[in-house]
Amino acid sequence: MKINTISIAIGFGALILLVTGCAVHRSEPVSLTAPVPDTFNENPDAAAIGVYPDRWWEIFGDDTLNELMDKAFGANLDLAQAYSRLKQLESVAKQSDALRYPTVNLDAGASRDQLLNDPRTITGNVYNMSLAAAFEVDLWNKLKSGYQARLLETGASLEDIRSLYLTLSAQVTDLYFLRVEQRAQLELTDRTVTAREATVELVEQRYVEGMVSALDVYQARQALAAARSRRPVFEQNLAIATYALSVLIGEYPDPESGGNLSHIPYVSELFPTGLPSSILTSRPDIQADLLRLKARDKEIGVAIADRFPSINLLADYGRYGSDFGPSLSGNLWGIAGNLMLPLIDWGRRKAEVERTQAAFQEQLDRYRQTVLIAFREVEDALVSNRKTEEQIGWLKDEETAADSALRLASDRYLDGLSDYLPVLTAQGLFFDVQNRLLSTRRQLVSNRVSLVRALGGNWMDVYIKERLDG
Repeated sequence: MKINTISIAIGFGALILLVTGCAVHRSEPVSLTAPVPDTFNENPDAAAIGVYPDRWWEIFGDDTLNELMDKAFGANLDLAQAYSRLKQLESVAKQSDALRYPTVNLDAGASRDQLLNDPRTITGNVYNMSLAAAFEVDLWNKLKSGYQARLLETGASLEDIRSLYLTLSAQVTDLYFLRVEQRAQLELTDRTVTAREATVELVEQRYVEGMVSALDVYQARQALAAARSRRPVFEQNLAIATYALSVLIGEYPDPESGGNLSHIPYVSELFPTGLPSSILTSRPDIQADLLRLKARDKEIGVAIADRFPSINLLADYGRYGSDFGPSLSGNLWGIAGNLMLPLIDWGRRKAEVERTQAAFQEQLDRYRQTVLIAFREVEDALVSNRKTEEQIGWLKDEETAADSALRLASDRYLDGLSDYLPVLTAQGLFFDVQNRLLSTRRQLVSNRVSLVRALGGNWMDVYIKERLDG
């Protein structure tokens, strides 16, 4: 019996040495499809590294926008859901961590029994109480890798929150200045309607005096109706943008939300872009995908370790007692070990390894794609900013020319040198260029915001800390 015990122990030790001689899993290095470029195509001056304000929207100098941003960060329900998801993942990580340590349970029981095989009827109490401990020896880092994967998922969720702050700040700013543009368009429409009403009165008076034909009257009235028909469109866009902004700040649609500003500000300078390599660390979506990639790598280690033997240790200590005699009472203890070696599972564990490896490759490709999209978004924002500024310059020239053409056409008409059609055409062109100039100025603000969003940043950390600490 002693020899058999020694043989089993030696065989078990040899098995452990044999298996531990193999590396369970080695993490694969993460690489991009191509090296990060040294400069941006639209900003070749790589030395122009600057820092935009932590609260970047304050560059517009608008107190109402600042208040809306604070409301959004405090009451937005997408953010609230993201924080709840973070707490869930933190709890899952704690559960995963707890699996790495021994569990201890208290087992207690009591009963009243009767001995039936005794000549006398004996009734008595039976009781027991013991502490039982169990522990899985993490030989292959299966439990550790699982815990690390959950920690990485938690970190990715935190990066998702950072990304949501970035997206939310951009959405609030875009909607705010879209509302500003629509109010400016309404003011422009009202001025145009007022001017065309005066023109209709003038043309009708000239018609009564027999100086012009009825066609001029109809054309003037048509132009007035066309100007009035634009107002409902701008009112609709203003209402929709206002209600969307209300929801972003966690409120029911409110027509008074967002102030009454009707002047679109001009931000003359671009936000600094910095070096392209900084995008990899400043974009929270890239960091989130990278952390999830590392989590998938840890899950490969878990799947591989599951194919190796596992050892569980058990121990208990307690007391047992009864009223049936002193020999049936006393202390009890036990120590046991359990070895489980997978032999035949019809390829289930191997298939799980292959699945986790495929999931890793999928996440790697997603990470690479996110990086490419990030660089494209920066380049898009840079070229959009530059070309929109050029467009504004040409629109200003067009506005000046259209104003001169309208004045000349009006003077010639009043002097009887031409019919009303040139005036009608000039009025339409002048209104159209003013309309496009307002839209383009608002688009430039949106392009500035797009650049901030594309560049990322860590300005939201102070808000996250306040929320988590609170």
